[in-house]
Amino acid sequence: MSAAVVAQKAPYPVEVKAGESYWWCACGRSANQPFCDGSHTGTGITPVEWVSDKDGKAFFCGCKATQKPTMCDGSHKAL
Repeated sequence: MSAAVVAQKAPYPVEVKAGESYWWCACGRSANQPFCDGSHTGTGITPVEWVSDKDGKAFFCGCKATQKPTMCDGSHKAL
């Protein structure tokens, strides 16, 4: 299994819609950050589904070190 790559040391603010699924890139290799584009193939890392419970802005983790996948928890500050 490969290690996750830091995509950026900050969260990705994204406008989301209630009830919609979003597939968060857990490997850090996607060109479509913070979402999966299939670049994880062969890494042993899989994307994580997140379903929004409301309309608004969500802050997806960019460093891939969050302890609360899929959302930023400030872990990037320690990198």
